[in-house]
Amino acid sequence: QVQLVESGGGLVQAGGSLRLSCAGTGRSFSRDAMGWFRQAPGKEREFVAAISWNGGNTHYADSVKGRFTISRDNNKNTVYLQMNSLKPEDTAVYYCAADYYNGTPKRYGNAYDLWGQGTQVTVSP
Repeated sequence: QVQLVESGGGLVQAGGSLRLSCAGTGRSFSRDAMGWFRQAPGKEREFVAAISWNGGNTHYADSVKGRFTISRDNNKNTVYLQMNSLKPEDTAVYYCAADYYNGTPKRYGNAYDLWGQGTQVTVSP
């Protein structure tokens, strides 16, 4: 089955850290750009970070720049999001997504072909 499965979410106090993982199954994602998005209740889905097929180029939303780091391990078919200095406004469901056969990272959600089910991140004050 071709799918993306996020893990690593949870409850953390402000200033703490979490690392999210997104494991791909059913095919190789090594030729795909990958992205992380998030959605808080009552809000639109927003871009968080994206990474090129080989990890050489990354993009970040201004709200997370300097705090979050996206990375990938193509041998493990997995992409990561390291989140440091977390703030309550980071609370959301976090989704990973794959842009098939496109190497450049994108901020536009409709560019992505496959989405995971999401993992909840809650940051308390």
